[in-house]
Amino acid sequence: MSLDIANTPPAPYYAVIFTSLRTDVDEGYGYGDMAERMVALAAQRPGFLGLESARDGLGITVSYWKDLESIRAWKANTEHLVAQHLGHGDGCGSNPAFSIASKTTKSLARALKG
Repeated sequence: MSLDIANTPPAPYYAVIFTSLRTDVDEGYGYGDMAERMVALAAQRPGFLGLESARDGLGITVSYWKDLESIRAWKANTEHLVAQHLGHGDGCGSNPAFSIASKTTKSLARALKG
């Protein structure tokens, strides 16, 4: 992942904040490869504006999107859903390869449900 600052247009636009805390078994699940694939896949999506990411134990990634519909479409992407599922456990709800959280404000969460 790049250390560059995203080149976003003038506001308004939306930011999705993703955090991850890797575990001892995450490389067995291919976390690094999967993270790179998600960045490449997101970059191909309509409405994607850019991404910033940092990791020092805790990983934080901020992706920028043109509108709520673009975020909804990304959240519903099949390959992205599989990656999210792997982040929450082994398919049985336990032993996550890595711990993830996606932060949204209450108003954004309501709008996304829209």
